[in-house]
Amino acid sequence: MPTVIPRTTLYRLRNLLLASVLASVSLCAAGQGQLNLYCSSPNTAWCQGIAVGFERTNGTKVAVIQKATGEMLAQIKAERANPRGDIWWAGAADSYLQAAEEGLLEEYRSPNVAELYPWARHISDMSKNRVAGVYGGIIALGYNSEVMAKRKLPIPKCWKDLTNPVYKGEIMLGNPNSSGTAYLMLATLVQVFGEDDAFKYLAEVHKNVNQYARSGIGPMTAVTRGETALGSTVLHGVINEIVRGFPVEPVLPCEGVGYEVGSIAIIKGTHNLDAAKKFVDWALSVEGQKVGLDVKEYAIPTNRKVPLPPMVPKLSDVKVIDYDFEKFGSSETRRHLLQRWEKDINAAPR
Repeated sequence: MPTVIPRTTLYRLRNLLLASVLASVSLCAAGQGQLNLYCSSPNTAWCQGIAVGFERTNGTKVAVIQKATGEMLAQIKAERANPRGDIWWAGAADSYLQAAEEGLLEEYRSPNVAELYPWARHISDMSKNRVAGVYGGIIALGYNSEVMAKRKLPIPKCWKDLTNPVYKGEIMLGNPNSSGTAYLMLATLVQVFGEDDAFKYLAEVHKNVNQYARSGIGPMTAVTRGETALGSTVLHGVINEIVRGFPVEPVLPCEGVGYEVGSIAIIKGTHNLDAAKKFVDWALSVEGQKVGLDVKEYAIPTNRKVPLPPMVPKLSDVKVIDYDFEKFGSSETRRHLLQRWEKDINAAPR
Protein backbone atom coordinates (compact mmCIF):
# COMPACT_ATOMS: atom_id res chain seq x y z
CA MET A 1 0.00 0.00 0.00
CA PRO A 2 1.24 3.51 -0.74
CA THR A 3 2.44 5.57 2.22
CA VAL A 4 -0.06 8.22 3.20
CA ILE A 5 1.55 11.47 4.34
CA PRO A 6 -0.57 13.41 6.80
CA ARG A 7 -1.95 16.71 5.49
CA THR A 8 -0.29 18.66 8.33
CA THR A 9 3.10 17.25 7.28
CA LEU A 10 2.44 18.26 3.67
CA TYR A 11 1.64 21.79 4.82
CA ARG A 12 4.87 21.95 6.80
CA LEU A 13 6.90 20.69 3.82
CA ARG A 14 5.19 23.17 1.50
CA ASN A 15 5.90 26.06 3.89
CA LEU A 16 9.54 25.05 4.29
CA LEU A 17 9.96 24.87 0.49
CA LEU A 18 8.25 28.25 0.05
CA ALA A 19 10.45 29.83 2.74
CA SER A 20 13.55 28.42 1.05
CA VAL A 21 12.52 29.84 -2.33
CA LEU A 22 11.73 33.26 -0.84
CA ALA A 23 15.06 33.32 0.97
CA SER A 24 16.89 32.52 -2.25
CA VAL A 25 15.04 35.29 -4.09
CA SER A 26 15.79 37.72 -1.27
CA LEU A 27 19.50 36.89 -1.28
CA CYS A 28 19.61 37.24 -5.04
CA ALA A 29 17.98 40.66 -4.85
CA ALA A 30 20.29 41.77 -2.09
CA GLY A 31 23.33 40.53 -3.95
CA GLN A 32 22.44 41.91 -7.39
CA GLY A 33 19.77 44.58 -7.07
CA GLN A 34 21.20 47.16 -4.67
CA LEU A 35 24.42 48.80 -3.58
CA ASN A 36 24.92 50.51 -0.25
CA LEU A 37 26.89 53.69 -0.84
CA TYR A 38 28.75 55.17 2.13
CA CYS A 39 29.07 58.84 1.22
CA SER A 40 31.43 61.17 3.08
CA SER A 41 30.61 64.33 1.15
CA PRO A 42 28.64 66.83 3.24
CA ASN A 43 26.73 67.77 0.08
CA THR A 44 23.59 65.64 0.13
CA ALA A 45 22.70 66.65 -3.44
CA TRP A 46 26.06 65.31 -4.60
CA CYS A 47 25.64 62.03 -2.70
CA GLN A 48 22.14 61.52 -4.12
CA GLY A 49 23.14 62.75 -7.57
CA ILE A 50 25.95 60.22 -7.93
CA ALA A 51 23.61 57.45 -6.71
CA VAL A 52 20.72 58.38 -9.02
CA GLY A 53 23.07 58.86 -11.99
CA PHE A 54 24.44 55.35 -11.57
CA GLU A 55 20.94 53.90 -11.17
CA ARG A 56 19.84 55.48 -14.45
CA THR A 57 22.93 54.28 -16.27
CA ASN A 58 23.18 50.74 -14.90
CA GLY A 59 19.78 49.92 -13.43
CA THR A 60 21.20 49.04 -10.02
CA LYS A 61 19.53 50.66 -7.03
CA VAL A 62 21.80 52.59 -4.68
CA ALA A 63 21.02 53.32 -1.02
CA VAL A 64 22.97 56.27 0.42
CA ILE A 65 24.34 56.44 3.98
CA GLN A 66 26.02 59.80 4.71
CA LYS A 67 28.62 60.50 7.41
CA ALA A 68 31.79 62.56 7.89
CA THR A 69 34.98 60.86 6.70
CA GLY A 70 36.40 59.99 10.12
CA GLU A 71 33.07 58.66 11.33
CA MET A 72 32.66 56.56 8.19
CA LEU A 73 36.12 55.06 8.62
CA ALA A 74 35.18 54.11 12.19
CA GLN A 75 31.96 52.49 10.95
CA ILE A 76 33.74 50.47 8.26
CA LYS A 77 36.19 49.25 10.90
CA ALA A 78 33.34 48.30 13.23
CA GLU A 79 31.57 46.36 10.46
CA ARG A 80 34.69 44.55 9.33
CA ALA A 81 33.41 41.09 10.29
CA ASN A 82 30.04 41.71 8.60
CA PRO A 83 30.30 44.52 6.03
CA ARG A 84 27.06 46.37 5.31
CA GLY A 85 28.46 48.86 2.81
CA ASP A 86 29.61 48.17 -0.73
CA ILE A 87 31.15 51.47 -1.86
CA TRP A 88 32.83 54.28 0.07
CA TRP A 89 32.78 57.50 -1.91
CA ALA A 90 34.11 61.04 -1.21
CA GLY A 91 36.30 62.23 1.64
CA ALA A 92 40.04 62.74 1.86
CA ALA A 93 42.43 60.03 0.67
CA ASP A 94 44.32 59.93 4.00
CA SER A 95 41.48 57.99 5.62
CA TYR A 96 41.12 55.69 2.61
CA LEU A 97 44.82 54.91 2.64
CA GLN A 98 44.56 53.97 6.29
CA ALA A 99 41.61 51.70 5.48
CA ALA A 100 43.61 50.11 2.64
CA GLU A 101 46.56 49.53 4.97
CA GLU A 102 44.27 47.81 7.46
CA GLY A 103 42.81 45.44 4.86
CA LEU A 104 39.35 47.02 4.73
CA LEU A 105 39.19 47.64 0.97
CA GLU A 106 39.05 45.46 -2.13
CA GLU A 107 41.69 45.63 -4.85
CA TYR A 108 40.37 46.99 -8.15
CA ARG A 109 41.95 49.20 -10.79
CA SER A 110 39.31 50.67 -13.07
CA PRO A 111 40.30 51.12 -16.73
CA ASN A 112 39.19 54.76 -16.27
CA VAL A 113 42.14 55.42 -13.92
CA ALA A 114 44.15 55.97 -17.12
CA GLU A 115 42.04 59.09 -17.81
CA LEU A 116 42.88 60.78 -14.50
CA TYR A 117 45.37 63.53 -13.72
CA PRO A 118 48.74 62.21 -12.47
CA TRP A 119 48.08 63.49 -8.93
CA ALA A 120 44.96 61.32 -8.83
CA ARG A 121 46.54 58.25 -10.43
CA HIS A 122 49.21 58.45 -7.73
CA ILE A 123 46.59 57.47 -5.13
CA SER A 124 45.73 54.28 -7.04
CA ASP A 125 49.39 53.34 -7.37
CA MET A 126 50.17 54.09 -3.74
CA SER A 127 47.20 52.07 -2.42
CA LYS A 128 47.97 49.10 -4.69
CA ASN A 129 44.70 49.75 -6.54
CA ARG A 130 42.47 49.79 -3.47
CA VAL A 131 41.67 53.52 -3.72
CA ALA A 132 40.98 55.84 -6.67
CA GLY A 133 40.71 59.63 -6.82
CA VAL A 134 37.39 61.23 -7.82
CA TYR A 135 38.04 64.92 -7.08
CA GLY A 136 40.65 67.32 -5.74
CA GLY A 137 40.18 69.79 -2.90
CA ILE A 138 42.58 72.46 -1.67
CA ILE A 139 42.72 73.30 2.05
CA ALA A 140 41.82 76.94 2.66
CA LEU A 141 40.34 79.46 5.04
CA GLY A 142 37.05 81.20 4.38
CA TYR A 143 35.75 84.44 5.85
CA ASN A 144 32.52 86.44 5.83
CA SER A 145 33.41 89.83 4.36
CA GLU A 146 30.43 91.59 5.97
CA VAL A 147 31.22 90.24 9.44
CA MET A 148 34.92 91.04 9.08
CA ALA A 149 34.11 94.64 8.03
CA LYS A 150 31.53 95.12 10.78
CA ARG A 151 33.95 93.91 13.46
CA LYS A 152 36.90 95.71 11.87
CA LEU A 153 38.97 92.55 11.63
CA PRO A 154 42.03 92.33 9.36
CA ILE A 155 41.96 89.85 6.48
CA PRO A 156 44.50 87.08 7.25
CA LYS A 157 47.05 86.29 4.57
CA CYS A 158 49.06 83.52 6.26
CA TRP A 159 48.52 80.65 8.68
CA LYS A 160 50.45 82.53 11.39
CA ASP A 161 48.03 85.46 11.21
CA LEU A 162 45.42 83.32 13.01
CA THR A 163 47.38 83.66 16.27
CA ASN A 164 46.54 87.39 16.40
CA PRO A 165 44.54 88.05 19.61
CA VAL A 166 42.17 90.24 17.59
CA TYR A 167 40.56 87.00 16.35
CA LYS A 168 39.67 85.73 19.83
CA GLY A 169 36.33 83.92 19.59
CA GLU A 170 36.12 84.60 15.85
CA ILE A 171 37.60 81.38 14.41
CA MET A 172 35.91 78.01 13.92
CA LEU A 173 37.94 74.95 12.96
CA GLY A 174 37.11 71.27 12.47
CA ASN A 175 37.81 68.30 14.73
CA PRO A 176 40.34 66.04 12.93
CA ASN A 177 39.07 62.95 14.76
CA SER A 178 35.79 63.10 12.82
CA SER A 179 36.53 65.43 9.90
CA GLY A 180 38.75 64.51 6.97
CA THR A 181 39.12 68.20 6.08
CA ALA A 182 40.32 68.99 9.60
CA TYR A 183 42.85 66.15 9.48
CA LEU A 184 44.04 67.50 6.12
CA MET A 185 44.62 70.89 7.77
CA LEU A 186 46.47 69.29 10.69
CA ALA A 187 48.68 67.22 8.37
CA THR A 188 49.32 70.29 6.21
CA LEU A 189 50.49 72.35 9.19
CA VAL A 190 52.80 69.57 10.36
CA GLN A 191 54.39 69.48 6.90
CA VAL A 192 54.64 73.28 6.65
CA PHE A 193 56.07 73.97 10.14
CA GLY A 194 57.34 70.61 11.45
CA GLU A 195 55.41 68.66 14.06
CA ASP A 196 56.47 70.39 17.29
CA ASP A 197 56.18 73.90 15.85
CA ALA A 198 52.83 73.03 14.28
CA PHE A 199 51.42 72.01 17.67
CA LYS A 200 52.85 75.15 19.30
CA TYR A 201 51.11 77.14 16.57
CA LEU A 202 47.81 75.28 17.05
CA ALA A 203 48.00 75.91 20.81
CA GLU A 204 48.19 79.65 20.09
CA VAL A 205 45.33 79.52 17.57
CA HIS A 206 43.32 77.48 20.10
CA LYS A 207 42.97 80.62 22.23
CA ASN A 208 41.02 82.25 19.40
CA VAL A 209 38.85 79.24 18.47
CA ASN A 210 35.18 79.33 19.43
CA GLN A 211 34.42 75.74 18.42
CA TYR A 212 35.79 72.60 16.75
CA ALA A 213 33.06 71.39 14.40
CA ARG A 214 32.40 67.68 13.96
CA SER A 215 32.29 67.87 10.16
CA GLY A 216 34.52 69.63 7.66
CA ILE A 217 31.62 71.68 6.31
CA GLY A 218 30.69 72.98 9.77
CA PRO A 219 33.04 75.99 9.91
CA MET A 220 32.14 77.21 6.40
CA THR A 221 28.44 76.83 7.12
CA ALA A 222 28.88 79.01 10.20
CA VAL A 223 30.89 81.57 8.18
CA THR A 224 28.18 81.69 5.51
CA ARG A 225 25.51 82.33 8.14
CA GLY A 226 27.56 85.03 9.80
CA GLU A 227 27.84 83.01 13.01
CA THR A 228 31.64 83.20 12.94
CA ALA A 229 33.98 85.50 11.06
CA LEU A 230 36.54 82.98 9.88
CA GLY A 231 36.74 79.23 9.43
CA SER A 232 38.68 76.33 7.99
CA THR A 233 37.43 74.75 4.79
CA VAL A 234 38.46 73.63 1.31
CA LEU A 235 38.64 76.09 -1.56
CA HIS A 236 35.64 74.68 -3.39
CA GLY A 237 33.63 75.03 -0.18
CA VAL A 238 34.08 78.80 -0.47
CA ILE A 239 33.51 78.86 -4.23
CA ASN A 240 30.23 76.97 -3.76
CA GLU A 241 28.96 79.72 -1.43
CA ILE A 242 30.20 82.58 -3.63
CA VAL A 243 28.24 81.11 -6.56
CA ARG A 244 25.17 80.96 -4.32
CA GLY A 245 25.55 84.68 -3.66
CA PHE A 246 26.89 84.76 -0.10
CA PRO A 247 29.43 87.42 1.03
CA VAL A 248 32.33 85.05 1.59
CA GLU A 249 35.91 85.00 0.34
CA PRO A 250 38.75 82.45 0.40
CA VAL A 251 42.27 82.73 1.82
CA LEU A 252 45.09 80.47 0.60
CA PRO A 253 47.69 80.98 3.37
CA CYS A 254 51.04 82.31 2.17
CA GLU A 255 53.14 79.48 3.66
CA GLY A 256 51.49 76.97 1.31
CA VAL A 257 48.48 74.68 1.42
CA GLY A 258 47.91 70.96 1.31
CA TYR A 259 45.33 69.27 -0.87
CA GLU A 260 43.07 66.28 -0.63
CA VAL A 261 42.23 63.73 -3.24
CA GLY A 262 38.60 62.86 -2.62
CA SER A 263 38.44 59.13 -3.15
CA ILE A 264 36.40 56.04 -3.86
CA ALA A 265 36.91 52.42 -2.82
CA ILE A 266 35.13 49.09 -2.72
CA ILE A 267 34.61 47.84 0.82
CA LYS A 268 36.20 44.47 1.54
CA GLY A 269 33.57 41.74 1.71
CA THR A 270 30.98 43.44 -0.50
CA HIS A 271 28.20 41.07 -1.54
CA ASN A 272 27.92 42.68 -4.96
CA LEU A 273 31.45 42.97 -6.28
CA ASP A 274 30.59 43.17 -9.99
CA ALA A 275 28.12 46.04 -9.48
CA ALA A 276 30.58 47.77 -7.15
CA LYS A 277 33.27 47.67 -9.85
CA LYS A 278 30.82 49.17 -12.34
CA PHE A 279 30.07 51.94 -9.85
CA VAL A 280 33.78 52.78 -9.56
CA ASP A 281 34.08 52.82 -13.36
CA TRP A 282 31.13 55.20 -13.63
CA ALA A 283 32.31 57.47 -10.81
CA LEU A 284 35.63 57.95 -12.62
CA SER A 285 34.01 58.57 -16.00
CA VAL A 286 33.34 62.00 -17.50
CA GLU A 287 29.60 61.51 -16.97
CA GLY A 288 30.02 60.53 -13.33
CA GLN A 289 32.38 63.40 -12.55
CA LYS A 290 30.11 66.00 -14.15
CA VAL A 291 27.51 65.26 -11.46
CA GLY A 292 29.37 67.41 -8.93
CA LEU A 293 29.50 70.40 -11.27
CA ASP A 294 25.82 69.87 -12.15
CA VAL A 295 24.82 70.21 -8.47
CA LYS A 296 27.15 73.23 -8.11
CA GLU A 297 29.85 71.41 -6.14
CA TYR A 298 33.01 72.97 -7.53
CA ALA A 299 35.69 70.49 -6.51
CA ILE A 300 38.32 69.69 -9.14
CA PRO A 301 37.31 66.64 -11.22
CA THR A 302 40.10 64.10 -11.54
CA ASN A 303 39.18 63.01 -15.07
CA ARG A 304 41.22 65.14 -17.49
CA LYS A 305 38.39 65.09 -20.07
CA VAL A 306 35.96 67.01 -17.84
CA PRO A 307 35.90 70.68 -18.92
CA LEU A 308 36.64 72.97 -15.94
CA PRO A 309 34.30 75.95 -15.41
CA PRO A 310 36.10 79.28 -14.86
CA MET A 311 35.61 79.25 -11.08
CA VAL A 312 37.46 75.92 -10.68
CA PRO A 313 41.26 76.33 -10.62
CA LYS A 314 43.74 73.78 -11.84
CA LEU A 315 45.76 72.25 -9.03
CA SER A 316 48.91 73.41 -10.82
CA ASP A 317 47.75 77.05 -10.54
CA VAL A 318 47.79 77.00 -6.71
CA LYS A 319 50.79 77.06 -4.33
CA VAL A 320 50.32 73.57 -2.93
CA ILE A 321 52.88 71.78 -0.83
CA ASP A 322 54.34 68.42 -1.85
CA TYR A 323 51.79 66.63 0.31
CA ASP A 324 53.06 63.30 1.67
CA PHE A 325 50.02 61.05 1.24
CA GLU A 326 51.94 57.90 2.09
CA LYS A 327 53.12 59.14 5.50
CA PHE A 328 50.00 61.01 6.57
CA GLY A 329 47.69 58.31 5.28
CA SER A 330 49.38 55.65 7.41
CA SER A 331 47.64 54.30 10.51
CA GLU A 332 50.64 54.98 12.75
CA THR A 333 51.06 58.64 11.77
CA ARG A 334 47.35 59.35 11.83
CA ARG A 335 46.87 57.73 15.25
CA HIS A 336 49.84 59.62 16.69
CA LEU A 337 48.73 63.03 15.40
CA LEU A 338 45.12 62.58 16.49
CA GLN A 339 46.13 61.50 19.98
CA ARG A 340 48.49 64.44 20.29
CA TRP A 341 45.85 66.87 19.01
CA GLU A 342 43.31 65.54 21.51
CA LYS A 343 45.77 65.83 24.41
CA ASP A 344 47.61 69.03 23.53
CA ILE A 345 44.90 71.06 21.79
CA ASN A 346 41.35 69.90 22.31
CA ALA A 347 41.81 69.27 26.06
CA ALA A 348 43.57 72.60 26.64
CA PRO A 349 41.62 75.46 28.27
CA ARG A 350 40.81 78.57 26.26
